[in-house]
Amino acid sequence: MEKKPEFKRILIKLSGEALMGNQGFGITPEMIHYVAEEIAKVYRLGVEISVVVGGGNIFRGVAGSSAGMDRTSADNMGMLATVINSLALCDALEKCGVPTRVQSAIRMDKIAEPFIRRKAIRHLEKGRVVIFAAGTGNPYFTTDTAAVLRGHETRAQILFKATQVDGVYDKDPVVHNDAVRFDELSYMRIIEKQLHVMDMTAISLAMEHDLPLQVFDLHKADNIYKAVLGEDIGTRIYNK
Repeated sequence: MEKKPEFKRILIKLSGEALMGNQGFGITPEMIHYVAEEIAKVYRLGVEISVVVGGGNIFRGVAGSSAGMDRTSADNMGMLATVINSLALCDALEKCGVPTRVQSAIRMDKIAEPFIRRKAIRHLEKGRVVIFAAGTGNPYFTTDTAAVLRGHETRAQILFKATQVDGVYDKDPVVHNDAVRFDELSYMRIIEKQLHVMDMTAISLAMEHDLPLQVFDLHKADNIYKAVLGEDIGTRIYNK
């Protein structure tokens, strides 16, 4: 008997670093093909999918500002980096047979649609994957915050953060061998303990609008597929 997805509409948040593969910069063709195939598996279940991609593999605004660059200029460059990643992912998804649209929070009509909420929802209803590029279109806001915002605007049932680690820990598992992974957490616990899942603006927004979040390892094949089926992977975060 074929398994049915637990969710009808989801938003996937990908870090820009996930597209680097083993390189230290840019986009690895093998990695972006892998990511596209992982999303395509979920698409074939009939799930409505939107995606937000970071830009840290090309340029990170916070790093630019810490090096002496004006923060607004640095963040604008970071938003443009997300557009590059979004176009690359769009191309990879189309090659997997998945119809895809890119909507940008910064107008650039020759390469992407402007973000229009009702149009984005219509794309989802018609079975197209929608990639939201350029963050919120404003400096000082991360792509994590953009993901929560777009997830709420498009009425996603859950936000999947497919990342470099297999869940949320009480401390950095790379540094501490005794780090403990949580199976589930409340948003309030994350704020109280200052756990590094997303920036606190994103966490507060998700908590306020009761948008569940699931954090898991992108690099383990079929993890997005398993998460959509409701399997117990990574860390689930919600209001308790």
